[in-house]
Amino acid sequence: MKPLIKIALILSIAFISGCYYDSEERLYPNVSNPCDDTVVTFSGTVTQILQPCLQCHSNAAVSHGEGGGIRLENHDDVASNTRVMGSVKQENGYIKMPKNGGKLIDCEISQLQKWYDNQTPNN
Repeated sequence: MKPLIKIALILSIAFISGCYYDSEERLYPNVSNPCDDTVVTFSGTVTQILQPCLQCHSNAAVSHGEGGGIRLENHDDVASNTRVMGSVKQENGYIKMPKNGGKLIDCEISQLQKWYDNQTPNN
């Protein structure tokens, strides 16, 4: 094999494998960052966890027929939705969320549960 072809092949493999990305927190949630569910706020914790959900469950997306009419953009919408925890825990009888995705990490589920257990404060 010609040296130029070898170099191009090696660089191609390095480039392709270098595009892989995954966060350490998602790969090793309990090793790098222990779960803290002592202080859970809507504005800091819950909105961050639900941010990816807004692709289908924002007010704009729902107004265009997406998300099954479930809005998760503001406090009142999330606080009044009694099915969120069943869906994110992927329990029987609930539509499993995220749709076509893996389950949320245990820490995020624990933080959401803590917020609901604390009567959904708007903080």
